[in-house]
This record gives sequence, C-alpha cells and structure tokens, in this order.
Amino acid sequence: MAYLNQISKLIKEKAKSLGLLECNIIPAAFLEGEQEPFRNWLDKGMHGEMSYMARNIEKRIDPRLLYENAKTIIVVLQNYFPQNMQTDSTAPIISKYAYGTDYHFIMKDKLKELLQFIQQEIPDCNGRPFVDSAPVLERVWAKKAGLGWIGKNSILISPKYGSFFFIGELILDVELPYDDTKLVNNHCGNCTRCIDACPTKAIVASGVVDARKCISYQTIELKGDLDANLKGQFENRVFGCDICQDVCPWNSKSEPHNEPGFEPHPKLLQLTKEDWHEIERPAFNELFKKSAVKRTGFKGLSRNLEFLKMVNSD
Repeated sequence: MAYLNQISKLIKEKAKSLGLLECNIIPAAFLEGEQEPFRNWLDKGMHGEMSYMARNIEKRIDPRLLYENAKTIIVVLQNYFPQNMQTDSTAPIISKYAYGTDYHFIMKDKLKELLQFIQQEIPDCNGRPFVDSAPVLERVWAKKAGLGWIGKNSILISPKYGSFFFIGELILDVELPYDDTKLVNNHCGNCTRCIDACPTKAIVASGVVDARKCISYQTIELKGDLDANLKGQFENRVFGCDICQDVCPWNSKSEPHNEPGFEPHPKLLQLTKEDWHEIERPAFNELFKKSAVKRTGFKGLSRNLEFLKMVNSD
C-alpha cells in the first residue's frame, strides 16, 4: 500500500508538471441520483438537436459500462483563461476557450502522457482518456472529486480558480489509493448574476440550461438556421458565449493560463468588426487551422455573422 500511495503522489506531481490545475483520484462507480434529472432534461427536449445526448445514458451514469473493468477515475482541470482579449470592443466575439488550439487535442495529449507515466510505474495498468467527447458526465465527476460545485449556470465552479477551465478524465482498470474527497459546498447563495445576465434566458432553473436557447448551442451545435426568436439577443457573440462566466464573482479568481497551445493566432485578437464581416475562407483556414471554431466551419461562422449583421441592419 505504501508503494501505491507513492504512485498516487507521483501521478499528482506528473499532472502538475503537465500544467494541469488539479488532479484528484476517485473510484469509478454508479452515479447515484444523476439519472432522473438527466432524463427529465432530455424528456423536455432541452438538448435540442444534440441527439447523441440521449444515447448511452447507462454509460453516462456508470463508467464501468463505458470502459471495461473500470476501477479508478482520475479527474483533472486545465486552465484556459487568456492573458489578452479581443481588442475591438465592437467586433463579433468568440468564446475564450476557442482562442487557441482545440482543447480536445491538448487535453488528450496530456492525459495520454499521464497514462504512459502510470503504465511505466504499473505495467499491467490499462486506461482511456476522456475529454468532452464520450458519454461522461464530466462536471458531476469533477464535483464528486471535490473540485468544485455546479453553479446556477450549470458550470463547475472551483473555489480556487473560478470556472474558466476544461475538465478531463482518465479511467483506469486498476485500483489506486483514492483521495479523501469531500463535496464542495455550493457557494452561489442568493446570487443570480448569471441568470440575470443571460440575454436569451437559457438558464431556466438553478443548474438547468435549456440548450435550445443557449448562444453556445445556437452558434456551434445547431446545424440549420438560427432561431429567429432569438434575433437581437446574442450580444455580438459569433462562436460560443462566456456571458454567464464573465459576470460570475468567482471568476475574479481567474488567472491567465500558461499553456502555449492555447495562445491565439497573432492576428486573431486584432480583428476589427469590419475584418470579421469581410472574412473569407482562406483567412478562416489560417486563423482557425487548429481551433475549436473549425467545429462550426466557415459556413457556420458565416451564418452566425450574417445573423448578427441582420440585427445590426434593422
């Protein structure tokens, strides 16, 4: 056991050397009490066109069904709060998480390196990294790992770091000494800044977001026409939205990341309003070659820009 305790310590040290904010080790188990609220959210159609959310519900609730012989979950956080923001206050706004290289690549590379490190110490260990691309209730696992509470905007909030971070998981088929984690108390209190600030009123209850009204869903996930009923309510957002995080008092704790991969293209933050509305495919490909903005593609970004232009021309 002493040897395994040392392994856990080494894992945390390795995670820190990889630039990760937090790393907690907990057992893989059935998520008690999570299935009903998740199904209720689905039954109300709040997932919109994200049909994948309605699949593999059992695997979302029990990671042992997701990864064979799963025994341990290592939950990590990665800061993405930028040093600098877009300079033109009138320009269309993209979410801070999309400034640099797509986080899926960076986070998975870090988790793979962490897994390789563990396998050097425990040769018969097998595992799989997860970064927002499989049926994993990542915020719930991070909460269970004692890394924060789920705020009224449905985002995990850390008492140390705020909420501008990504969550990743490494599921292993070996048992490790688990952290003696305690659930973090919900510190939202009577604050309703995120609810009040959401321009489309997508936060319909504490911790519940109707994705169909969410600007992030509209500008990224939705494949067809944007909801005409939300015209004039995007507050110049063209890819994603940070409004509910920007107004959260806990994000006064946010400090700039030190991950080189999240640094934006040198030209990106300098784009003017005119530059954005005149952007053509070659410029798009250059600016967003490795960015999460590629998810919506040039066609989707053009659609979003046109939606903003329609409002401004009324």
